[in-house]
This record gives sequence, structure tokens and C-alpha cells, in this order.
Amino acid sequence: MSRKQRIPPEVNRILYVRNLPPKVTSEEMYDIFGEFGGIRQIRRGNAHDSRGTAFVVYEDIYGAKAALEALNGFNVAGRYLIILYYSPARMQAKTDLKKKQQEIDRLRRMAAKNEEE
Repeated sequence: MSRKQRIPPEVNRILYVRNLPPKVTSEEMYDIFGEFGGIRQIRRGNAHDSRGTAFVVYEDIYGAKAALEALNGFNVAGRYLIILYYSPARMQAKTDLKKKQQEIDRLRRMAAKNEEE
């Protein structure tokens, strides 16, 4: 890939990977993603709500861009990978949405409890 090629603003060196098979190992992750450039770090989700996800941090944006283009939709152990560029704003919005939903649920429980009384 030519380094003079214009890169879209959303491109960065961190990829957010979803729909990972539960049995995929770290070595397999490095084999799959390392083909496209140097990897600085892979962080897999291990909490209940983050299983099947990972963050792959490349040394530069060109490796991340090549990996996203080649691996988005790639079949790994019967699952098709969903790969996005990491976006702090998008992740924060997801967290905010979860908090709002929890607050709505709490208010509904309070309303139901008040109706019973």
C-alpha cells in the first residue's frame, strides 16, 4: 500500500473485533492478525458482556487498515468476524446508553412498586 494514499479520518491503529469464537487462542489471534503488520497488543474481552470481543493494536495504521479490509467477514471456526476501527466516542455512547437503560429499568421498578402500594 502506498504511504501517499489518502487515509480516511476514522482509520486508526486500533481495531475492535466482535464475534470471536470462544475457543480461539491468543496464538491464533496473533497468527490471523499478524499477517498484516506488526502488532503491539491484543486484548481479549473476558467479562460476561465482553466475551467474543477483542482490541487489536497495530504498530501503524497501515497494518490496521489492511487487516480490516481483509478480515472483516472472515470465517474463523464457523463465525464471521466483525471488525471496526476503535472509536472512543462510539464506545462511550454505548456505555451511556447502557447506563440510561439501567436508570429507566430502575424507574420502572419504582413505579411498579408504588402502584402496588
